[in-house]
Amino acid sequence: MRLANKTALITGGNSGIGLETARLFVAEGAKVAITGRDQARLDAAVKELGPNAIGVVADATDVAATEKAVARAVEKFGKLDIVFANAGISANTPLGDTALETFESVLRTNVTAVFFTVQAAVPHLNDGASIILNGSVISVLGNPGYSAYAASKAGVRAMARVMASELSPRGIRVNVVSPGGTSTPIWSRVAPTPEAVAGLEKRISQAIPLGRFGKAEEVAKTVLFLASDDASNIQGAEIFVDGGATASPAGAPIYRG
Repeated sequence: MRLANKTALITGGNSGIGLETARLFVAEGAKVAITGRDQARLDAAVKELGPNAIGVVADATDVAATEKAVARAVEKFGKLDIVFANAGISANTPLGDTALETFESVLRTNVTAVFFTVQAAVPHLNDGASIILNGSVISVLGNPGYSAYAASKAGVRAMARVMASELSPRGIRVNVVSPGGTSTPIWSRVAPTPEAVAGLEKRISQAIPLGRFGKAEEVAKTVLFLASDDASNIQGAEIFVDGGATASPAGAPIYRG
């Protein structure tokens, strides 16, 4: 098992990519603390994950709550070997029709909260630990209406590189996993029915060279790789898990004639 005797903290770990990663970490031998804002969803996730997992209610934007969550994880399982700063939000922020609060809430959750999650964890990390930040293809694709989200995820990339410089003396690695279109509950915000989700995935998949949405477990497997000793010489990197959308967009089905 690749994470035997390792301890991990996953923010936003009660659904989607975070929960899939927690499942995989536990299966690979890790003890895992997950955070989320909803007690019932956390309880359900922990029940599924079993005795090697705990859930701590914490809003990622609440620095004091995040610090308490880290302390609880350390109290239960010991010093941390892995942090997956996964919690994040998206919002439509088009030019000419965006409120300041909406814009700032995205940056507060996706940039500020990520920084303070890592800051809270650093004193409790073993040397040689691994930190993974959750980015997004939106940071490079220029999708209309997503200025705040794109800026926040570009900020995640930039922060990871600075953090890697600061933490390299301790052998702590900091990397980014950036998903493309991935089947998770987040799409329910813009596609409220299964039929709407299917239509959305079909449309977006036309712009993905592999011609399909990704799966949450595919992102989780990349996080596992970055968390494990298999990635022991990978530092300050960003891995896109996007079916080729950023690297080879001209290969997408929409361009195949």
